[in-house]
Amino acid sequence: MNSRPVFSALTGVYGLEQIPANMIDRVEVMRGGGSALFGSSAIGGTVNIITRDPVENSAEVSHTLTSMGLSGALDNNTTVNASVVNSNRKIGLFIYGQSRYRDGYDHDDDGFTEIAQLKTQTIGARLFARPSDKSRLTMEYHNTHEYRRGGDQLDKPAHEAMVAEQVDHNIHGFETAFDFWNSDQSQKFNIYAATQNTGRNSYYGSEQDPNAYGRTHDLVVVTGGQWTHSINRFLFMPAELIAGVEYNYNYLNDVTIGYNHDVTQRINIYSAYAQNEWRTERWGFLAGARIDKHSLVNNPIVSPRANIRFNPSSTLNFRVSYSTGFRSPQAYDEDFHVAVVGGERVVTLLAPNLKHESSQSVSGSVDWYPTIGTVQANLIFELFYTDLSNVFALRQLDEPDEFGNDVLERYNGSGARVAGFNIEAKAVLNTRLQFQIGLTGQRSRYKQPEEWSDDPRVNPVKRMFRTPDLYGYLTLNYNPLRPLSIALSATYNGQMLVQHLQGSGTPIDTAVTTPQFFDANLKLSYEFKLYKDVCLDLNAGIMNIFNAFQKDFDQGYLRDSGYIYGPTLPRSLTIGVKLHI
Repeated sequence: MNSRPVFSALTGVYGLEQIPANMIDRVEVMRGGGSALFGSSAIGGTVNIITRDPVENSAEVSHTLTSMGLSGALDNNTTVNASVVNSNRKIGLFIYGQSRYRDGYDHDDDGFTEIAQLKTQTIGARLFARPSDKSRLTMEYHNTHEYRRGGDQLDKPAHEAMVAEQVDHNIHGFETAFDFWNSDQSQKFNIYAATQNTGRNSYYGSEQDPNAYGRTHDLVVVTGGQWTHSINRFLFMPAELIAGVEYNYNYLNDVTIGYNHDVTQRINIYSAYAQNEWRTERWGFLAGARIDKHSLVNNPIVSPRANIRFNPSSTLNFRVSYSTGFRSPQAYDEDFHVAVVGGERVVTLLAPNLKHESSQSVSGSVDWYPTIGTVQANLIFELFYTDLSNVFALRQLDEPDEFGNDVLERYNGSGARVAGFNIEAKAVLNTRLQFQIGLTGQRSRYKQPEEWSDDPRVNPVKRMFRTPDLYGYLTLNYNPLRPLSIALSATYNGQMLVQHLQGSGTPIDTAVTTPQFFDANLKLSYEFKLYKDVCLDLNAGIMNIFNAFQKDFDQGYLRDSGYIYGPTLPRSLTIGVKLHI
């Protein structure tokens, strides 16, 4: 978040779903290894959430109601936010909040949920102040309390249900940064600190098991400093040099009293990095590296990065990049996450002497920005290749653990390769109509077939689970009238391979090839101007128009709770209202 790696493996399980959209300014997605920029776990791509700054005086309150599957199961979501900035823009405050309640949704009427019940409340604030023309202080705090429950008998305590997966999170996040520049602004100094503290109570059990309650405490602290120096000419070209140091601390304590499970883990990561970028209008060269000393890895890890850009004209851009990444074998990487399969608890543990996973990524892209008449367009074509070493894989062990739980072991596989292409196009046809479309094709394969089940009848696989070979998206925005907007969006996911463990749905562990899904959504919004600066928006829409939804859910308490794939919602109706100033 804001380029700080504060999401631990625990909070990353639910990730973006715990962040209200009204606190987000934009989401940056970077493909390939990103450890030179972000350190551990940036192995195949990085999602960077940039939160909203106060930029003008404004206020907004909205409520959205969604009927899941056109049923009585509802999702109520209320958000509020306000922004205040003084006249000379020396100080500004942005506050936000969300309250959401989602019913549990049972798609096949077997008494067990396919979509968990959810209760979430979030409050937060972001402040900036400029003590002088050459300095800026930023502070942000947010708190999220989230309860989610899946299974049956949602109105009863978890241990009175035949299957229950229940988590209750209380998350406190805080960050601060101070930026200051020298007199001619050729040098910038940045000092920052961020923390995220999570308390979690959980229950993963079946058949009214009273021993399946647990609790987890997770703390992440990140602090560091960065120096940026703009140089009129360094060796052969104008350049910008960036160097910095960072310290990352993660404490995890995971306890299940009834199963005598009590694990404490402390991780310390000491990092230093430097990169230099030479750039003119036509050429750009970047070279940099980061070194991390991770307390769970014996030797320091060096992550280099390089990039070449060439602009033969103002409308054409060629780019070639090389980057690396690594992921350490820490205890909670959804390791120690518990699922329920066939009425039995299944835990994921680390193999002895598990090594860190590493990646090397190469990509090349062409960006074209043509203007055809009044149409402004952008076309992107990209090729990418990532080689993974010591890749993490899962296999089921023959014997249960000492408490009778089935065990999935995370071990180092033979390695893997991910290669493919990405095509994106966007165009502003006129002031009323614009669209964007993208398609990605890839192959994600282990170098050697990997075992994933203890059943000798089950064949090992080379294809990575839950990685479609083809996927894409489409967005179209049309404003036929100034107050009326029509938004069409869609995602396409091709076939992928999913694990289906033995239970009510299959007599043996099975690698299932899922169908392809085309998930389309339509939303209409109309803005009423109540006063000079006060507007009321009414909107309505239909999500998953073609009802592209999984059709083979397991049923009953012997189900495989992890056998879920495809779009998150069936065909659903949504209506909303928003008042903004």
